[in-house]
Amino acid sequence: MAVRDRLHLSASAVWAYIRRAPGTYLWLAVLLVTTIVGRQLPDPVLNEVLGDRSTNLHHLSEDPLRVLVSSAFWLAGGPWISYFVLYNIFHVPAERWLGTLRWASVCVIAHVGATYLSEGVLYWAIRHGEAPASAVTTLDVGVSYALAGVVGVLAYRIVSPWRYVYVASVVTFFAVPVLVSQTFTDVGHLSAALIGFACYPLTRVRRGVWDPVAAVRSLLPHRQPAG
Repeated sequence: MAVRDRLHLSASAVWAYIRRAPGTYLWLAVLLVTTIVGRQLPDPVLNEVLGDRSTNLHHLSEDPLRVLVSSAFWLAGGPWISYFVLYNIFHVPAERWLGTLRWASVCVIAHVGATYLSEGVLYWAIRHGEAPASAVTTLDVGVSYALAGVVGVLAYRIVSPWRYVYVASVVTFFAVPVLVSQTFTDVGHLSAALIGFACYPLTRVRRGVWDPVAAVRSLLPHRQPAG
């Protein structure tokens, strides 16, 4: 097979893979653009750009819709490639399973719900002197709440009893930072995962579960019968 034909087949395979989760890859493309733009900006300018899109108490009280939307297209930290990996592990299977509309609904519900819950905790802390008044303008952007929500809803994609192992692992992963660090962001991540669990009604019309044991066995070489 000629090199040109191989490249064509590879490109077709990649496009077919991307086309099955269009929302995820469109989101990743936007995040790549904003990440590249952010790296070209001086730190003071980047901080101003991110601050203007922050879902903090100040902005939520003045222009909530704008910041809730714009904050979901900037990364708060970490390289873009790490999000590419996480999106392929969690968002891609969730979108393919639920369909783009239901997957997007989970993302929006988790992002908005966890934002208000975590900022509500921060507001309570400020009112009771547990956090400084300046925290109303704290920086809060990123895609992690939506990701945590999708991590939660994927529990219903896994066959029992492994589903319960997965749920326990997810709760532990997000609850430990809340108990140790006690930051409003940690509260947001745990809230988003729990919201993902609560999105069960969006999964009831979807068929098919994933058996991790069967998946591992399928990767192992099959023994030929003796004789």
